[in-house]
Amino acid sequence: MKVSDFDYELPKELIAQEPVQPRDHSRLMVIRRDRENFEHTHFYRIIDYLEPGDLLVMNDSKVIPARLLGKKSTGAKVEIVLIEKVGSKQWKAIVRPGSKIKRGNVLLFEDLQCEVVEHCDDSTRILEFTGSNPWEKIRRIGKLPIPPYISKYPDDPNLYQTVYAKKDGSVAAPTAGLHFTDSLLKKLKEKGIKMAFVTLHVGLGTFRPVKVENVEDHVMHSEYYTLPEETVELIKETKRNGNRVIAVGTTVVRTLEAVAQKHDGKLVAESGRTDIFIYPPYEFKVIDGLITNFHLPKSTLLMLVAAFTGREKILKAYNEAIKLRYRFFSFGDACFIY
Repeated sequence: MKVSDFDYELPKELIAQEPVQPRDHSRLMVIRRDRENFEHTHFYRIIDYLEPGDLLVMNDSKVIPARLLGKKSTGAKVEIVLIEKVGSKQWKAIVRPGSKIKRGNVLLFEDLQCEVVEHCDDSTRILEFTGSNPWEKIRRIGKLPIPPYISKYPDDPNLYQTVYAKKDGSVAAPTAGLHFTDSLLKKLKEKGIKMAFVTLHVGLGTFRPVKVENVEDHVMHSEYYTLPEETVELIKETKRNGNRVIAVGTTVVRTLEAVAQKHDGKLVAESGRTDIFIYPPYEFKVIDGLITNFHLPKSTLLMLVAAFTGREKILKAYNEAIKLRYRFFSFGDACFIY
């Protein structure tokens, strides 16, 4: 299967630069896998498509202020994006300009200082910070790492966090969840919709393009996940009762399917790392529905959605969304597929 099989042309003006306010007033395309036509509504109406006893599984990871602007000890400007903590004071990071930041360089960010201690094979660096509590300084001076296709940093950084984000660790938001408001969540609970959480810390690999020609040759990035016992039990109960398990976002899909794949189709409460790559054809073991955004052409996220929906059908849906001027990517509109 070719990566070009997942390509489509998107007018640049349809790349959303800011979210709709209130968040749940974004548009919603409803894609039923057993029907040819698509329905068009708004996200706050998703309650009409859910039944009492259905389970929404959400990713409660929180985006960290991982982007730091500073300078080398020589005075040259630098930018880093922290990807993952790898020691008590060490972080793996993307650095810019990459060609000029070498092992042994000292980088300065206001009252925060670090040294480049390792140059990794994937062009990232390991940085070791000085001082007693560098994380507190990072939280104070860092910015959220907004996706590269969003040109303006939001006036309110919380717009790039879900309302249920709790656990620090992501460098990109699990964007399907951005459409939920506290009031919508309350209405869903009142209707009898159940909710459960996983944690998957989203890495920058989310935005990295697929550079190979054949889909099967792509190597996925690895991300840390936690699947709690409470969520496992709620999923089992939902299945026993004949209700649906609906993933809010591709990160939830990857978490649930990775664990099920590891344990012969069963879910087990655990933490670990996954580099699962889902593309057509794929037999889903856990989810019955998916809430997700409109994804980049030729991306692994679009391939995952195509595996659940059908490649031709999802491309047909995307072409219809373009004609109807839906808004795409992180701050864009949503799909509900079941």
